[in-house]
Amino acid sequence: MKLIRFGQPGEERPGIINKKGIKLDVSAFGEDYNEAFFESRGISRLITWLSANIDNCPVIAESERLGAPVARPSKIVCIGLNYASHAKESGMDLPKEPVLFFKSTTAVCGPNDDVIIPRNSVKTDWEVELAVVIGKRASYISEEEAMDHVAGYTIHNDVSEREFQLEREGQWVKGKSNDTFAPLGPWLVTSDEVKDPHNLNLWLKLNGETMQDSNTSDLVFKIPKLISYTSQFMTLLPGDIISTGTPFGVGLGLNPQRYLVPGDIMELGIDGLGVSRQKAAGYE
Repeated sequence: MKLIRFGQPGEERPGIINKKGIKLDVSAFGEDYNEAFFESRGISRLITWLSANIDNCPVIAESERLGAPVARPSKIVCIGLNYASHAKESGMDLPKEPVLFFKSTTAVCGPNDDVIIPRNSVKTDWEVELAVVIGKRASYISEEEAMDHVAGYTIHNDVSEREFQLEREGQWVKGKSNDTFAPLGPWLVTSDEVKDPHNLNLWLKLNGETMQDSNTSDLVFKIPKLISYTSQFMTLLPGDIISTGTPFGVGLGLNPQRYLVPGDIMELGIDGLGVSRQKAAGYE
C-alpha cells in the first residue's frame, strides 16, 4: 500500500494511492500517519477499514499539495558515508561501523516543496537517499529481528550545507537541519510491496542533468545492520526515519564543486517509490 498525506503545511490529512494510481482521502479513518498510528498496527487496521469503506473515500484533486508521508517523526537518523563511492568522492575513509548523525524534524517538508537555501549559505548540496520508516519500537534488537520493525520506505533528499557541515566547529547537524532540508515522499510504500530494498535504483537530476545514478546494492552497511546498530544507542520509535546514505554524484564531490542556486530544479527517484521534485529558492 502507498500512504500519502495531503493539504497545506500543518494541515495535512491522510490518504492512500489505490491500485489504479488514484489518490483517495482516508480522513474518515480518523488517524494521521504518526507514532501512535504505526505503534498500534495502523497499517493493518487501515487495510481492514478500507475493505469496507474504500468506495466512500473522496478522490484527491491532482492539484493538492503532498506533504511528507509521515507526520513529524520523533527523530531522523542519517547514515553518513554509506556508499563506498561517495566516501571516496568526499575524500573520507570508508567507516568501520555506521556513522550516525541527526537531522532536526523541523527540516521535514513535502516532496515537491521548495528547498530554501539558508541565510549565509554558499554550499547547499543535494543527496538522494532511501529512507526506512520504523514500524514498531526497537531497542537492542538483533539484525535477524530488524526487518520486522520496518513499516515501509520513502525517498529523502538529504539536503546539506557543506560549509556549515564541514567547515564550522561541531557536528554535521548544523549543515543538515535547516528548514526544508528533509523533503520526504511522495509516498510511503509499505514493506510488503518492496521485494528487495537492497536492489533499488536511485537517481537525482539537477536541471535535467543526471548527477546521481546508483543502486542500493552498493550500501556499505545493509538495512538490518543499520536498524540493529542504531537500536544499541537509542530507542527507535514508530514513525522514526533512518536515512541510509547517498551515492556518488553530490556537488561536494565534483571538480569544480557545484552547489545549488535559486531556480535550480532537483528531481529524484527510487524504483517503486515514486519521484519528487524540489526547486531551490533563496532565503527571504
